[in-house]
Amino acid sequence: MGRYFGTDGFRGEANVNLTVEHAYRVGRFLGWYYGKRLNKKARVLIGKDTRRSSYMLEDALSCGLTASGADVCLLHVTTTPSVAYVTRTEDFDCGVMISASHNPYYDNGIKLINERGEKMEQETIDQVEAYLDGEHEEVPYAVRDELGSTYDYAAGRNRYVGYLISLATRSYRGMRVGLDCANGSSWMIAKNVFNALGAKTYVIHDEPDGLNINLDCGSTHVESLRELVLSEHLDIGFAFDGDADRCIAVDENGNVVDGDLIMYLCAAYMREHGQLANNTVVTTVMSNFGLYKALDAAGIDYEKTAVGDKYVYEDMLANGHRIGGEQSGHIIFSQYATTGDGILTAIKVMEAVLEKKMPLSELVAPVRIYPQVLKNIRVRSKPEAQNDPVVQEAVQAVAETLGDTGRILVRESGTEPLIRVMVEAETLEECETHVESVLKVIRAQGHAV
Repeated sequence: MGRYFGTDGFRGEANVNLTVEHAYRVGRFLGWYYGKRLNKKARVLIGKDTRRSSYMLEDALSCGLTASGADVCLLHVTTTPSVAYVTRTEDFDCGVMISASHNPYYDNGIKLINERGEKMEQETIDQVEAYLDGEHEEVPYAVRDELGSTYDYAAGRNRYVGYLISLATRSYRGMRVGLDCANGSSWMIAKNVFNALGAKTYVIHDEPDGLNINLDCGSTHVESLRELVLSEHLDIGFAFDGDADRCIAVDENGNVVDGDLIMYLCAAYMREHGQLANNTVVTTVMSNFGLYKALDAAGIDYEKTAVGDKYVYEDMLANGHRIGGEQSGHIIFSQYATTGDGILTAIKVMEAVLEKKMPLSELVAPVRIYPQVLKNIRVRSKPEAQNDPVVQEAVQAVAETLGDTGRILVRESGTEPLIRVMVEAETLEECETHVESVLKVIRAQGHAV
């Protein structure tokens, strides 16, 4: 990854390490780059979440784009998957989503999307970064009739809502559904979709004020959704994150159904209906050991990628797989979308519940989630610590001890000088013991700071 853009865009604290000037210059470059590459006035789509700083960054991006000759269409407050959908279906040259996903309100991000609705190619991002660093020639301003214009494009968001509704296979009439909108992008869209499909909806955290996005709510804080499901005797609940590309469910008993469990139930349902291409689910290395045991028992194959939905989608695209995702609730259904889509995920879960006439708790019952302990240790050099033969020997010893009753994963942090040691085993005590045994060796070898 580059200096500014990581696996999920350019992210940082607004006007600290992601400033209004950064946004303006990203816009300046993209407007010029696509206009020159395509030899025409570029068309760029912008969406944003509910953070206070999103409005500032939207204005700066629009200013930079139009100054370089691009026409800009604004979806206004919307979800990341809606930007991807509208970009790929309505002939835009690229899309931009302003969001820091599940991060607190003071952070923000710029996510770049190509004309196919996928995350932007690294080659283009490298050129954007070079321009930000002054390593690229300054781009010319558009003048006279070459100047770009800005248009309201709320109709694109409405077409996305219609698309989601069209994917449902049954009416939701009679279903009592809880929705936690994280005071973010889904605050109107999710309710509109579920109401249109006939559900009796109970919506919480749908009053964004620019400062409360993800605050003790949404997919990273499902406690209030669990309380809602239990207190109102709901059939099911769904929690989204700030830009609604994640979904975590809650079953009728108030139990959390995370991304691993969702992948299992959807893959099993798809296999039963002949829809699971290659009989394969794509996960990251962080999926729970219990998911793999359940998939093995069901006769479903799986592949593992590096952490990040970017890598999951790349694997799916390269191999023609239909479902993949992360424990955090980023689930990709490649037949319908090019990115994780929280509301689409909820629709696919509802399809399985309604078609099989079974409560969510029964659909995920075959998966036993193993206890997990993950600890970080700050080190002087990540490669040296990771590749130390003594450390590797300690890791191998744990792996052999666990056998087929658990697993150990040791990996480098992508953004900090940390080694992450994770163990899943039959009991929490075993996890703690094995993690500490490896951390002890890392310290003894002199790698810890």
